[in-house]
Amino acid sequence: MWLTAILEIIKITVPALIVFLTVYYLMKTFFANQRAMKVLELQNQAKSTTVPMRLQAYERLSLLCERISIPNMVLRLREEEMSVQDLRMAMLLSVQKEIEYNITQQVYVGENLWEIVKLSRDQVTTIVNEVAAKMPIEADAKDYARALLSVVSQTESALDKAQSAIKAEAGLIL
Repeated sequence: MWLTAILEIIKITVPALIVFLTVYYLMKTFFANQRAMKVLELQNQAKSTTVPMRLQAYERLSLLCERISIPNMVLRLREEEMSVQDLRMAMLLSVQKEIEYNITQQVYVGENLWEIVKLSRDQVTTIVNEVAAKMPIEADAKDYARALLSVVSQTESALDKAQSAIKAEAGLIL
């Protein structure tokens, strides 16, 4: 008698357990898929926000490289009555201001690219200082500018390498 009761309980419990496990599995899978879709949606939303910012950072770093190139600075900063030291200081200040203005761009670009930009800046300041140190006391800014342009034409430019690195890294996100 209680054997039949146990069989009746088993007849009801086993199908209910099978239904429960099936529903549990389906719900678990459904919620996992929903979570994955939400994560993808958030990632796409983040990319749509950060990609333009990163591209703008590449543009600004490219402009930085152009603005701190020695030929461009000579054209932009040299005035007729400047001394060698006046032009040297104007160029060093210009480089420093450009770096300060664009320092936040390192957040949006790779660490290696930022190091390349810093090395480029260092090369520019080194050339500016070394050429000024070799100039005679009586030299004027025109002679200094010629000497700078001569050295730059004979030196492999780190700024060109920085520009290439900027283009390469920007190409990776497009």
